[in-house]
Amino acid sequence: MILVLGTRNEGKLVELVDLLSGIPGLELRTFRDCPFRAVEETGETLLENAALKARGVSAETGLPVLAEDAGLEVAALGGAPGVRSARFSGLPVDPLRNNALLLERLSGVTDRRARFVTVAVLRLPGGREFARLGVLEGKIAEAARGEGGFGYDPLFVPEGSARTLAEMTVEEKNRLSHRRRAIDGVKEILKALP
Repeated sequence: MILVLGTRNEGKLVELVDLLSGIPGLELRTFRDCPFRAVEETGETLLENAALKARGVSAETGLPVLAEDAGLEVAALGGAPGVRSARFSGLPVDPLRNNALLLERLSGVTDRRARFVTVAVLRLPGGREFARLGVLEGKIAEAARGEGGFGYDPLFVPEGSARTLAEMTVEEKNRLSHRRRAIDGVKEILKALP
């Protein structure tokens, strides 16, 4: 089975390829192998955005597509930035500016609880769709740390860890991440398909 990874985000591609490797008979394709246009994320929820991407890329390629959307939810900010995580500080998307704004908004705040949420949508030709959720609880660090990962990874400390996601290797992050938890559910579906 060929599966198109419905993202143009290099960081997500690295993680998704690692997470989906080892499934017998599954051939992964990216936008480099199977070009597709970027899909505008106009949904009000992570599920809506993931489904928009999966449907758009599937319609364009005619192939099964796995797309996902992820967001950071910060308790002290009422769940923001949430679905607007990538565009938290406006356009164009700028992760460094997003991180700086988040630290500014949390200045002097002691409740730094946060969670990463991923919703993955698998769309098959013919229109069948499956959605899976993954959540990683943690907190926001006082300052950015680490060189790995992408987005808010330099600020996010998973529950039970002293390191940010950006201080971990891809393999370490993928063992516990929100994305892994969503993709594990998708892998079960892929394995059960005829």
